[in-house]
This record gives sequence, structure tokens and C-alpha cells, in this order.
Amino acid sequence: ELGLAETHQTLVLNGLRGRVTLETDGQLRTGRDVMIAALLGAERFGFATAPLIAMGCIMMRKCHLNTCPVGIATQDPVLRAKFEGMPEHVVNYLMLIAEEVRVLMAKLGFRTMDDLIGCADVLRVDPSVRDSGLNLAPILTPAHMLPDAGKIGQVERRKLNGQEHFMILQPLTDSMLLQDFKMTFRYGE
Repeated sequence: ELGLAETHQTLVLNGLRGRVTLETDGQLRTGRDVMIAALLGAERFGFATAPLIAMGCIMMRKCHLNTCPVGIATQDPVLRAKFEGMPEHVVNYLMLIAEEVRVLMAKLGFRTMDDLIGCADVLRVDPSVRDSGLNLAPILTPAHMLPDAGKIGQVERRKLNGQEHFMILQPLTDSMLLQDFKMTFRYGE
């Protein structure tokens, strides 16, 4: 969460947040994890380990050896025959995550994920952590409330503007390729 919060705050301070989509992954397992990531500024969420476990992975850490005992990460037909996972297991898992996110959003008074992104001010520190001397205020300070917010560009909490590289790069690429293959098109060489 530290890197996500700092990245979001830095992009807001530099007036670039409206152009960038922030994605987070790693240890996302519950709807609460998704909510915390969104409140710190994430717009996309990557899941890896938990969906694998939902499909039946037992985390033997042998994926690279082609000896997966449950047949998920192997090309060996004998081991692949052991695979009993179904896509529905992953779908059910992600539906449960989505439902938990909806419940938590309703409790906090948010209607959409777009409203939720970057609202770190609704996060609260656990009293046991607060008493330990760990200062989480720099992470939990909403980016739009930082002293220099708005000095460069607009203060935006999420991506609002797409970047149209296609309109600039496409004509250049096409003309370069046409020039390079002119002889091939004319003479079939």
C-alpha cells in the first residue's frame, strides 16, 4: 500500500493523475483488500494466488519444474489428468469479492468505484497500530489535501483523460511501412 499511496499522491501533485491508470496486485484476497487499494488510489486490481487456490492449487511452488501435483501448471498429460478445477470456481470467488466490495461501499456511502478511488480520508488507523508509534498519516493523507496539490495542473483522483497515441503514431507507422515495402507491393519481391 505504501507504493500505491505515494504514487497516487505524486501523480496528483504533478497534475498527472487524470492521465494514468493505477493498477495494484499482490496479496489481494478479500473485498476489504480491494477497498483499501481503491481508497489509496488504485483503479485496477490484479489477482493471482487466490484464483489459483480457488481452482485447486496447493502452492507446492513447483510451477517452473513441470511437476505440478494437481495438474494446473504442467504440460505432462499424466499430471494434467489430475486437474479437477473449473472456471466456475474462479468466477464464484470473484463474485464473492465483488459482493463484499459492494457491501463495504454501501457502508461507507459510496455508489460507484469512481467515487471511491483516492478517498483515503475515510480510512482509519487501528488503535493498536496508532499506539505503537507508527505514523501512517503521510500515507492516509488524501492527495488533494496535500500542501502543493493543484499548483501544477488539475487535482484529479482518478484517470479521466485517455491518451490518444494512435492518432499520432498510426499515420507515421503506416507511411514508414508503405515506404519500406514499396518494392514488394509493386514487383512482388
